[in-house]
Amino acid sequence: MAVSVQAERTDQAETERSGPAHRSRLDPWVEQYAARARGLTASQVRALFAVASRPEVVSLAGGMPYVAALPLDELADIAARVVRDRGAHALQYGSGQGDPDLREQILQVMQPAGIRAHSDDVVVTAGSQLALDLVVRIFCDPGDVVLVEAPTYVTALGVFASYQCQVVHVPMDDQGMVPGALSDAVAAVRASGRRPKLLYTIPSFHNPTGLTQGPARRAAVLELAQRHGLLVLEDDPYGLLGFDGSVPRALRADDPDGVVYLGTFSKTVAAGFRVGWATAPHGIRDKLVLAAETATLCPSNLTQLVLGEYLVTSPWYEQVKAYREVYRERRDALLDALAAYMPAGTTWTVPGGGFYSWLTLPDGLDATAMLPRAVADLVAYVPGTGFFADGQGASSLRLSYCFPPPDRIREGVRRLAGVVAAERDLLADLGAPAPLPARPTAAPSADQV
Repeated sequence: MAVSVQAERTDQAETERSGPAHRSRLDPWVEQYAARARGLTASQVRALFAVASRPEVVSLAGGMPYVAALPLDELADIAARVVRDRGAHALQYGSGQGDPDLREQILQVMQPAGIRAHSDDVVVTAGSQLALDLVVRIFCDPGDVVLVEAPTYVTALGVFASYQCQVVHVPMDDQGMVPGALSDAVAAVRASGRRPKLLYTIPSFHNPTGLTQGPARRAAVLELAQRHGLLVLEDDPYGLLGFDGSVPRALRADDPDGVVYLGTFSKTVAAGFRVGWATAPHGIRDKLVLAAETATLCPSNLTQLVLGEYLVTSPWYEQVKAYREVYRERRDALLDALAAYMPAGTTWTVPGGGFYSWLTLPDGLDATAMLPRAVADLVAYVPGTGFFADGQGASSLRLSYCFPPPDRIREGVRRLAGVVAAERDLLADLGAPAPLPARPTAAPSADQV
């Protein structure tokens, strides 16, 4: 009896130390997470990084800027000078709103998009991703509705899920979000007894489709947002990267009181700086600063000062032009290879700027199911379902042309085309109808870019 009692006590002690018996063997804390943590999942882009980083794989997946095109020696000198001459300030805590000089410089960066603002309207953040997170945090309660394009930026979906928002997709055509569909979506949400809180849009060189809203389309979307009392969250990482040299006019330029504009230096300078910003109406600006201080206390003084010195002492807009040429050459390599290699029934968008093209597979093919075969053939992409909150996108995928050199892009497309053809032929052997001939989506008009 003494032995059995001791064994029972030992078992009880082990249970008390180890927690509930129903916990997951992989994660002992699974029962204790907040409800909002259940929406946190790895994006399909991040999940591909380990595979795509292998040198033998041609990655058409991640949207990494080609930072080798930067004047790296010059940036090294600037960083050394900032630490040597201003180190006591650069390595100290800073303002929760961001360095005042950098905020003044951001005003100049936004001018090509037609934005006229005051530096007090700007909140510097650790990349525009944090700005997006902060806006959603201060506006959305669990169950609130966010209207987004179909498809949309994959990590934005992660933010909305983390705050337990309900995402309602609005269809796109070759000029972006369809105004009539937006009006219908608002009506449907309200008819269900809910209220849409935010309209999230990427109007310029959209991620993942590469498409751009023209001026008339922007005006229509903005008018609908104003009519329905929707705060617009305008995400503009790629606006300066139009291949014809023009910069689309920002929504914020025409409605400074109804639009929060998100900008970043990740695509036009370097992602490693992790410097972005939000330009917001005054009341929202105040809330953003408070939310930013609770999240990060303050953005990095060091990266802000190095970036600010670069903007003041270097021809930064000439560097943007150099990026445009790099990405245009790579976009052209992608489009030429798609036209040369892709089998019948495949379509794709023709981006006027930015990093991405959106490819739709022949009828019946599934991009997620096809991915293992593509990786085995040493090419990677992002399946389309990752850019939807509701399971759409199985027949589509995103191709990124920003990082690989043109010859690697062409080789990657050749490999991908072989995979698509093999999957299509397998489907045909199973008795599926033959797909239509391949064709690209029409190139954007001058109005669109």
